[in-house]
Amino acid sequence: MEGGGGQELSTDNVKGIVLALLSSGFIGASFIIKKKGLRRAAVASGIRAGVGGYSYLLEPLWWVGMITMIVGEVANFVAYAFAPAVLVTPLGALSIIVSAVLAHFILNERLHALGVLGCVMCIAGSVVIVIHAPQEQEITSVREIWNMAIQPAFLLYVASVIVVVFVLVFHFSPLYGQSNVLIYTAICSLMGSLSVMSVKALGTSLKLTFEGTNQLVYPETWFFMLVVATCVLTQMNYLNKALDTFNTAIVSPIYYVMFTTLTILASVIMFKDWSGQSLGSITSEICGLIVVLSGTILLHVTKDYERIPQSRSIYAPLSPSLTTRLNGDLLKHVEDDRNSDEEKALRRQEMY
Repeated sequence: MEGGGGQELSTDNVKGIVLALLSSGFIGASFIIKKKGLRRAAVASGIRAGVGGYSYLLEPLWWVGMITMIVGEVANFVAYAFAPAVLVTPLGALSIIVSAVLAHFILNERLHALGVLGCVMCIAGSVVIVIHAPQEQEITSVREIWNMAIQPAFLLYVASVIVVVFVLVFHFSPLYGQSNVLIYTAICSLMGSLSVMSVKALGTSLKLTFEGTNQLVYPETWFFMLVVATCVLTQMNYLNKALDTFNTAIVSPIYYVMFTTLTILASVIMFKDWSGQSLGSITSEICGLIVVLSGTILLHVTKDYERIPQSRSIYAPLSPSLTTRLNGDLLKHVEDDRNSDEEKALRRQEMY
């Protein structure tokens, strides 16, 4: 297999691809396992999680799903230490395929023909990205990453993100946050692009430390850790707002497209992922990314059109944060119950 403009994939890239695929498999399966656990707990206790029930905490199957998700998140975290974000981030879309296929066979949530087309598009786009993936730079110290982070081009990107986020949070959010889905998702996506860069820096630092070169003695490592915590908390807050205000089938694809695009842009600026690649390889990667994003949107759109009586959605938005996934999953159950109650109330009014 060739990539990066005619060069074979490096060993680190192969490790990153394998870890990203394992991450997608575990995370995609975890949604199904947790859903089964939630259903089983609801049947046993008579109270669903969406209306305040916590019986799922006593359900072993739910904990199996949680552990599966954590394993997937750890694999995703480590993948960023081996491969560039332009390769790892788009592969996260494969977790949606795993969820969709397993839901079709296990939860009886029918996968529409257009949904199958979306799966094929995600796979095809991912293959193109892998084939033309850039080589990961060899880094020997966290200070090398720090020098990349303080280069003028990336500092300009960071400054732009911070300014836009502040404007969105303090001006647009109070005025339009409850009516325009782009406000909250834009804040999540912008902060997400910075969190992935910091996750990659932190993951590389830990990788070097485990290999025998201690990076914990450098303040830069702890600074990246602080940035990760700050960005993830901000993402969690505004993603929860988005999911609580708007339909998940609308939030998920918009968030994934914006988050993936901004993350790749940030990685290209900071890590110079496309440096040394031919124009053909870069064009192929962009085309592969567009195909993956289109397939993801198609999957969510067909999911929204399908009206399954027992469950409308099992997917959580893709992000590098485990906390974000957990909160998104719980909020969707609240939304399912709320919409169900609204439908019942409408039926009563029609009867009278």
